[in-house]
Amino acid sequence: MKFFLVLALLAVLGYIFYQRWLKSSRRRFLEQFELPAGVMERVLLKRPELSSAQQALVRRGLQQYFRICLAAGGRFVSMPSQVVDELWHEFILFTRSYQGFCERALGRYLHHTPAEAMPAPNTATEGIQRAWRLACREEGINPNKPDRLPLLFALDAQLGIAGGFVYALNCNDAASSSTGAFCASDIGGGCGSSGCGGSSSSDGGGSDGGGDGGGGGCGGGGD
Repeated sequence: MKFFLVLALLAVLGYIFYQRWLKSSRRRFLEQFELPAGVMERVLLKRPELSSAQQALVRRGLQQYFRICLAAGGRFVSMPSQVVDELWHEFILFTRSYQGFCERALGRYLHHTPAEAMPAPNTATEGIQRAWRLACREEGINPNKPDRLPLLFALDAQLGIAGGFVYALNCNDAASSSTGAFCASDIGGGCGSSGCGGSSSSDGGGSDGGGDGGGGGCGGGGD
């Protein structure tokens, strides 16, 4: 009996270490991954004003988004940037490359679901909150008292994206903004928008999904 208990314990420990190794391996893959040739060019058909340096920022934003989806462990994560969402859309059209990427980077196919197909009314709101917390964590920002915006939340305003999502650190600035800016601090405390899909609970396991949504976010992905 003791022998089987030891075997069971070793099996559990082995599984835990394997999952940690797998997550680390996927993160390394995400950091080194480069989009297939032609994906950014399709975005430039709509956004020809983007410089080479700005295109690099958008690619970094998409990498961050995928890392956040990985860190979420399958839970719904919103896409806070319009221009990054557009790049993701174009990547999905390269179906073979995208499917292979998803399996290697996330271990599953990351679907993109529109806001109208969200599983619950509060899915998008919880998704943008999760995106905020995980993006802040990745960049060492206090999500409740941020001193700057993480990349995904800063990009659209930084690049002057028409129709993009704009976030302000100061809630008074957001309230008086003519651009319809969202208060970033409120997101950290319980206010939200749209995103990369899945279940509607806190950071951790579950199933993901994603899609476009309003109120400060768009796009997401999952099973």
